[in-house]
Amino acid sequence: MQAREFDVVVWGASGFTGRLVAEHLLTRYGADGELRWALGGRNAARLEAVRSELGAAAAGVPILTANIDDAASLAALVARTRVICTTVGPYALYGSGLVAACAASGTHYCDLTGEVQWMRRMIDAHHETARQSGARIVHTCGFDSIPSDLGVFDLQRAFMERFGRPAECVAFRGLEFRGGFSGGTIASMLNMLNEADHDASIYPLLADPYGLNPAGERHGLDGPEPALPAFDNERRAWLTPFVMASINTKVVRRSNALAGYPYGHDFRYDEATVMPHGLWGFPAALAMSVASAAGMAAMRVPSVRRFVGKRLPQPGEGPSAAVRESGFYLLELTASTRVSAAQRLTLRIRGDRDPGYGSTARMLGESAVCLAQDALDSAGGVLTPATAMGGALVRR
Repeated sequence: MQAREFDVVVWGASGFTGRLVAEHLLTRYGADGELRWALGGRNAARLEAVRSELGAAAAGVPILTANIDDAASLAALVARTRVICTTVGPYALYGSGLVAACAASGTHYCDLTGEVQWMRRMIDAHHETARQSGARIVHTCGFDSIPSDLGVFDLQRAFMERFGRPAECVAFRGLEFRGGFSGGTIASMLNMLNEADHDASIYPLLADPYGLNPAGERHGLDGPEPALPAFDNERRAWLTPFVMASINTKVVRRSNALAGYPYGHDFRYDEATVMPHGLWGFPAALAMSVASAAGMAAMRVPSVRRFVGKRLPQPGEGPSAAVRESGFYLLELTASTRVSAAQRLTLRIRGDRDPGYGSTARMLGESAVCLAQDALDSAGGVLTPATAMGGALVRR
């Protein structure tokens, strides 16, 4: 990549999550250090207000503006930076032009999307262009799906070192959580359902466990995500489907395919939430599963969706600083093989902030810096966190 004026532009810095990413970069890297970064968005006045809110230390952070509906404006923006780090969703509404501009110009890109239907479109439209330009286009660089994707990557690396072979199975278990929800996340979900009203291919894509795999490689041993509770004999506890499993599992499987199947062609992966032990474990698991399924079924009805959408947090809204700081999560990934019960390894991932925002802002910020400054050996294309950044992002 030719020399660029900036390393990272935080696009959407005036939004809820964008401000958090900017705050993280300022706290960790400063405004006048080795990382050359800028605030980006459509409205200069709103960006100036954010810079003012960040305090005197942010006075030297430049402000860039562009028009997302103008391809020339976006091309001029992305040509100035090594990485575009965007928090502007729903990405299916506001992100396609930015991805196209980055893929064409060789500018690396990272976002927080969990919009599977849009990721599939970006893969189909821009993977080859990005491969030729050298642009690394990396979706899902937040709590969806870095713990899952990098967790499996690092666990498989350790398993290979210890046992000389990859694990055939990895089970992701959510043990503890506390956090809040953002209006941006809700808006993305509602928009996906709106699209599905007019595109019959979306629901089958969401149900396809290999829906993000490369063309011709959308097959394997895993089936659709379970909708009902299951009993874990090893933990002696009930499991209920993990809320983001339908996204995370597809990303992990795409990583395996893009990397040439280092986990094996017979690799299996699943995610679930562990319910409390004791008498109430099954009722709680059943209640969560039924509520989730019923809620999604109801939201497929346009009139229900409009009614509920007006009463949920709106874009730009999210959990308070106190909620973010008091949040946490504990995840456990266990790798195993059918060859020997002794070949088993467990990885724990602990976060000290709200997973969706406090931790996600750090994950996205560090992904952007990793793409901008670390020596990566990945080729261009529409990649995953593990295949684009791998061990470099694990270290960060």
